[in-house]
Amino acid sequence: MTMTVSTQVCVVGGGPGGLSLALLLARSGIRVAVVEQSGHFNRSFRGETISPDCAYLLNEMGVLEQARDRGYLQVRRMEIDDGGRRVLNVDFGDFDYPQRYPLEIPQHNLLETMLGEARQHESFTFLPRTRVTGLRYSGDRVSGVQATGPDSEVEIDATLTVAADGRYSKLRAMAGLDFRTIPQDRDVVWLKTPFPDEWERSTYRIRLRGDRNGVFLPTYPDMVRVGFNIPKGGLKEIRRSGIGGLHERLDELAPELKSIVRSEVDSWSATSVLDIFTTVVPTWQRPGFAVVGDAAHTFSPILGQGVNHAIVDAVDLAPRLARALRGADAREAADHATAAFQRDREAEVRTTRSLQLRQEKAFTLGNPALVLLRQRLYRTAERVTALRDAVFRRIYFRIQRQHKHRSVHA
Repeated sequence: MTMTVSTQVCVVGGGPGGLSLALLLARSGIRVAVVEQSGHFNRSFRGETISPDCAYLLNEMGVLEQARDRGYLQVRRMEIDDGGRRVLNVDFGDFDYPQRYPLEIPQHNLLETMLGEARQHESFTFLPRTRVTGLRYSGDRVSGVQATGPDSEVEIDATLTVAADGRYSKLRAMAGLDFRTIPQDRDVVWLKTPFPDEWERSTYRIRLRGDRNGVFLPTYPDMVRVGFNIPKGGLKEIRRSGIGGLHERLDELAPELKSIVRSEVDSWSATSVLDIFTTVVPTWQRPGFAVVGDAAHTFSPILGQGVNHAIVDAVDLAPRLARALRGADAREAADHATAAFQRDREAEVRTTRSLQLRQEKAFTLGNPALVLLRQRLYRTAERVTALRDAVFRRIYFRIQRQHKHRSVHA
């Protein structure tokens, strides 16, 4: 038996970008179906960092307070230590914006909030535990998806199909969109530990030592999310030395965690490895189909931009689609809307990508002279307030700085 669903927009992927888009469309009265292959949102080492601009947008969407009520941490400071010395110290309270502090919100808390809001609208359909197996076509136009659900095959007819299925997007490949992957010089090992007693719990910590680096992020309710670099493809090499090799690498970067790591991380099963790369997708759409979020522009984890750009994509695209799908020729209008969406978003994506690539290079410098230059640059940003503020406004406060106080509702 096959279940058939007819909708205006089919969103594949129930992550932050996909559910944000679906929620905004459903509020506008657009029929939208979300296909999500998992049966739950409680997955480890998913993006939890919400930038101040992203918090601003979530507040405009009316979901920030509910997500915070489920549990969150507010980040007040960022510290960068290089070679054992503090080279940059930033207090987010110094920035005068409506939302000035980054937030750490467990992704399942955010997604459950969005899903609950979306389910209040009759135009919204959610299909969990459903895996897309192929695209449907009408001529050369994508007209929906074929999928396998928990109880039956599923056929979804849609005016527009949006792939929000992440950095390894299968839908992007199914649609034949070209893309180029730019590998970075490192991969990242992720793990979680309790807080050491001497650490204040509302601070981002970045530790650099030569070409080795680590980020230490407060994580709700009482843990530290740790990510440290290894050479690209170097997992097998470090694992040959046993779990002691992991302990020793962290000792270099965060000696405060020495006893905690040894008691809490006693096998490699407590870790996750993220393959670091950037993806460039020249064209984000074809007739009846578009990509958003990581499927359109995969970033590295530097500065925690993946979730934030996915939500910005949704906020930008939703009102365009809502207007297009109310018109007489909805298919052509939807295609024009997705093309305009890419044109308007590409500059910001390029800027973020360029900034991340420069930071990736800076974090993995091994030459002593270049390390010294890196330290001097950070110290200059520490001393020259205008320079520091300009950099952080560009990363975290672009939307609020431009006074985009328009509603995010279509």
